[in-house]
Amino acid sequence: MKFFTKFGQYLLMLKGMFSRPENPKMYWKEFMHQCVEIGIGSLPIVVIISLFLGAVTTVQTAYQLVSPLVPASTIGQIVRDSMILELSPTVVSIVLAGVVGSKIASELGNMRISEQIDALEIMGINTKTYLVLPKILAALLMIPCLITLSAFLGIWGGRTAANMSSIVASDIFDIGLRSNFLPKNVWFALSKAYTFAFIVSSIPAYFGYFVTGGSLEIGRSSTTSVVVSCILILVADYALAALLL
Repeated sequence: MKFFTKFGQYLLMLKGMFSRPENPKMYWKEFMHQCVEIGIGSLPIVVIISLFLGAVTTVQTAYQLVSPLVPASTIGQIVRDSMILELSPTVVSIVLAGVVGSKIASELGNMRISEQIDALEIMGINTKTYLVLPKILAALLMIPCLITLSAFLGIWGGRTAANMSSIVASDIFDIGLRSNFLPKNVWFALSKAYTFAFIVSSIPAYFGYFVTGGSLEIGRSSTTSVVVSCILILVADYALAALLL
């Protein structure tokens, strides 16, 4: 019963976001601020993770392909498809759930505990629209961009690792990158990116917006939001793969 209560509260929060803004310039400024926080703030960790994901995938793929009947260019094809279909969207989104999600939950939770949200509502501002909607829209804009960048960096990291480790030459790796490429895989990765972006932003926003108690509850709600977001990302990952592939 508690689940349905929280789920209904979550849906009402999403419904309450869509109202006419009191001051469009103020909302635009908040939206751009969230884009910088989510996009530029998460860029270093995304770059580091993507490069090493591609490198590790190349090394492990080469270790498993021991048959002389399998061409070496297959390594490039496997790294490309692995990064586009699964590693970049899922792993990056799980990391962003910890980086971005915990920040959103803590920020809104602190505003709720310190009664800043109540003060904004007394001033006649729809806090769901002003505080929650820019975060979700910024995540829907920036996280797919980060995942796209992650796929490119992962492939480049795998190519560099293959060349530096003398696993396969760069020109042979490039043959694998160009062979049997399906544009459908890119659309599938983008569909996962937008779905995961909505989960990463909306779930922590709910837990932070409706937190009650003191500073201890802020930490608990932040941790809970990250755990729930990661679980929903994995569930959505399976559901999208079963539906679209």
